[in-house]
Amino acid sequence: MQPSIRAVHRLALVAGLLAGSLLAAGCATTAAPSAPAVPAASPTAVAPEPGFVPVARYGRYTLVELVSEPAQRDLLQQAVEVSIPPMLDASVGDAMRHVLLRSGYRLCDAAEAATLYALPLPAAHLRLGPLMLRDALLTLAGPAWELSVDDLTRQVCFSRHGTPTFLSANPPGTATPVPDADRPEEMQP
Repeated sequence: MQPSIRAVHRLALVAGLLAGSLLAAGCATTAAPSAPAVPAASPTAVAPEPGFVPVARYGRYTLVELVSEPAQRDLLQQAVEVSIPPMLDASVGDAMRHVLLRSGYRLCDAAEAATLYALPLPAAHLRLGPLMLRDALLTLAGPAWELSVDDLTRQVCFSRHGTPTFLSANPPGTATPVPDADRPEEMQP
């Protein structure tokens, strides 16, 4: 006795339904146990942990920290790379103003610094960087000048470290006498 085509179709349909229900049952999830009830917001504020850094999610896998960069907090730490426009009579003051152009700072108008600002710009300083803004200003000023910053008015100013050695009592081309360490002071010329 041969089974009929209808019986074969029914058998296949039952087998398919049985396999589908087994697959569906295997993928079923169970409910997670409910968390204990959290009381309503308490009157005392909870302080964040000391190492806590707030983050924001950008996209599926990207978290971005919600803190400012160090160069955004201290503007003199921002990295700069500057090419001074070539001019025949460029001065150090012109170069400093160009470096400070978009930094948030400006040069002060101190009379003592006017001599620095009037100096001709060396060719080696036409391209600076990448380096920090503070280092760029100190490079332009040179070792004889000290940088002072007024964060309240966002001004940078320069003052001399001390009396330059070329203005000493000795005429140019003569050496400054150095005391002899072996002889007592009363015997030194």
